[in-house]
Amino acid sequence: MKHTSLPARRLALHLGVLLAATAASAGLLAQTTTPTAAALPQTPIRLVVPFTPGTGIDLIARTIGPKLSERLGRPVLVDNRAGASGNIGTEAVVRAAPNGATLLVTVNTLVMNASLYPQLPFDPVKDLTPVSLTSWGQLILVANPKTGFKSATELVAAARQSPGRINYGSPGVGTPHHLSMELFKATAGVFVTHIPYRGTGPAVTDLLGGQIDTMFLPIHVALPHVKAGKLLALGIGSDKRHPLLPEVPTLAEAKAGNVNVDMWYGIFAPPGTAPELVALLNREIKDILLSDDVKKAFQTQGMDPSSSTPGEFKSLVEKDAKRWAQLIKAQGISAD
Repeated sequence: MKHTSLPARRLALHLGVLLAATAASAGLLAQTTTPTAAALPQTPIRLVVPFTPGTGIDLIARTIGPKLSERLGRPVLVDNRAGASGNIGTEAVVRAAPNGATLLVTVNTLVMNASLYPQLPFDPVKDLTPVSLTSWGQLILVANPKTGFKSATELVAAARQSPGRINYGSPGVGTPHHLSMELFKATAGVFVTHIPYRGTGPAVTDLLGGQIDTMFLPIHVALPHVKAGKLLALGIGSDKRHPLLPEVPTLAEAKAGNVNVDMWYGIFAPPGTAPELVALLNREIKDILLSDDVKKAFQTQGMDPSSSTPGEFKSLVEKDAKRWAQLIKAQGISAD
């Protein structure tokens, strides 16, 4: 029988130990970079919505919540904390423990507030941890048929001829509806008078009644009125047309300025949340957004599901914050 030499046996032993150590390290690395739900505290997860029930943001939370509960094996509760243009609910998440048990579901109003409310005790952009983009929503420019405007071009021409005579509504100062029109005004070089309301409902009521002339509205809000002929869609504030209203041109196509006011929706965690927890939540949310029933629920509300990495979402938020900060400063807009 042929015997293995002692040096050869030692070499084999060393190789075996090295391979075992390498495998153990790889396993440890996999556990570190691919966390499981066990990394989260054994408590219900709160999805804080900083606006009232029934909004698009609320729909996102209530659609994602049950699926997140199934995947993580614990209750997921929607907590509506409305007030102060979303700042009350946002601050609740900023002050929450960074353990993955409290998340913020919000819209790009967040970055607008950073410039509109400089005296806030927190920074809406810097003091949150981006987890994932969830969807995009579009705003369309609509008008009461009594105005006689057939297109956005006609609106611009009329505004130039009689500065300030045309008025527009919004759910309040600092809302996407308000700042979208301010961007439209700045781009087109016109002046139309702002009439802020306390919420979308009263503004739409007066728009339908002819008390105000025009405004930006989310597609799902405007759609039934446009289909009924009660409102006229002048253009969509996006880079492309929307499947729900394919006949409505973009504002750029309508020769009314290259105005993109798409609204992003997303999920944030408290500051200081560990990267591995963010990665876990991002992975679960991304998979949820791929499901057909979630896509259908979002799309019926005029929202297009869309996910991102935490880094991509962070870049989007920072870029958008700069854009709206420049507009707010240039137009002299104040929340007071």
